[in-house]
Amino acid sequence: MQHGPAAKPARRPRADGERNRARLVTAAKRAMTELGATVSLEQVAREAGVSIATLYRHFPTRETLIEAVYRQETDSLVDAAAQLTEEREPIAALREWLLLFVDFLDTKQGLSEVLGTLIGGPDGLYSDSSVRLASAVDALVSRATETGPLRADIEPLDLLRALGGVANVSPDKNWKRSAIRMVDLLLKGLQDDADIQT
Repeated sequence: MQHGPAAKPARRPRADGERNRARLVTAAKRAMTELGATVSLEQVAREAGVSIATLYRHFPTRETLIEAVYRQETDSLVDAAAQLTEEREPIAALREWLLLFVDFLDTKQGLSEVLGTLIGGPDGLYSDSSVRLASAVDALVSRATETGPLRADIEPLDLLRALGGVANVSPDKNWKRSAIRMVDLLLKGLQDDADIQT
């Protein structure tokens, strides 16, 4: 008995699914930042140019989509630390990453209303991201102190606390300008101290 070649089942390329997922996360971030907790999943799907069925295939619940948006922001910041380490001098890498951290804080503020709708609150997400960001800034600071420009007794998390404090004290959009100035003030002061101590 002769058998013909088995027909291969038609399967959508995996890359297409990944693109749809990325588009959904980008659209959700934009819509959630602009519209807050009132944004609907239908609006997100329209913004991403996909069907609501596609959205639910990737994100079965509203909560999974909100968490994906926040995790994507954290992932981008952690990945940037590794990339900047390879591409920039130690102080330049640290400075650029701290400026990205300011943008992260800005996005986090924009998403705060939506994050507040998570069942059980966003503390679990915040805790996980804090650990990962602390590890990223620690690696960047260690590299800068080992090569000499920064004083050795700096506590890396203090840099993030200082910038977070600026964001919390000034809830209006002017805080970003102040936080950017703070990045340069902190780095200049820590390098000046290093010079004085040697």
